[in-house]
Formats: sequence, structure tokens, C-alpha cells
Amino acid sequence: MKTFKTVLFIVFLFLSANTISAQQYNNGYGGGYGGNGYGGNSYGRSNQMNQMPASQPSAPKPVPVEQTAAKIVAFYKKELNLDALQEVVVTNIYVKSLKKEEVLMKKEISDDEKKEEFKVLSEMTEMEIKEILNKDQKEKFKNLIDERNSKMEARKH
Repeated sequence: MKTFKTVLFIVFLFLSANTISAQQYNNGYGGGYGGNGYGGNSYGRSNQMNQMPASQPSAPKPVPVEQTAAKIVAFYKKELNLDALQEVVVTNIYVKSLKKEEVLMKKEISDDEKKEEFKVLSEMTEMEIKEILNKDQKEKFKNLIDERNSKMEARKH
């Protein structure tokens, strides 16, 4: 009989300890029902945030080159009075140039080399655009480029 009481006492202790630990956080006063003494955490917030899978914020998606080219061409269309054919050709030139820029950005070369290659790419793009412009448009385009370059120089200093 004494052995039976001892075993029963040990089982009772084991089950009590298990029940007490179950209430400590997840189901009882520490983590269930959410909020002020009936569960939740000590800050009074619900435990739902802890239950959601952890997801890291994703990097912003890059803007497609076609969209960027369209914005550039819209500006030039207004400033240079481009016709429909010129608009299509300038769009294609900028799409090609922007794709080359993306490749150049990923290239593992020094910053000075990248800077030089960007400069060459920019000059080539400007030359291609000048080929399809009429005399008045070329003059306006040159002024726009000079204005852009002077603004960029002002930012450096």
C-alpha cells in the first residue's frame, strides 16, 4: 500500500508540473487569449504577431527599362516636338542604352572604369539620338544635355 501511495504521489507531481508549465506561456496566463492578465504578453499585445511566419522585407522591385525609357521619351517629346517615328526610335535607343547600363552596373570593375564606360555609353546614346533629329531639334537637344550636365556638376560641388 505504501508503494502504491508513493507511485500515486509521484504521478500526481508529474502531472501537476506538466499542467503548471503548460499554463505559464502558451495556453494560460502567458500566451493565450491575448491581453491583460488573460494571456498575451506583458506588453498587452496579442500573440498573433508571434504566430505569423517571419518574412523579411523584400527589396523594391526595379523599374522596367521600358517604363524608364517611356518617361525619358515623354520629356523629349514635349521639349523637342518629336513625331511618332522619332518617338519610337528614341524609345528603342533608350531601352537598349538602359539595358546596357544595367549590365554595366553588375559588372565587377572599379568605379573609375564604370564611370568611364557610363560616359562612353551616354555619348553613344546622344549621338544615336542626334542622327534622327532635325536641325532645330538637335540644337534644343544639345541645350537640354548641356543644362543636365551643368546641374549634375552643381550637385557634385
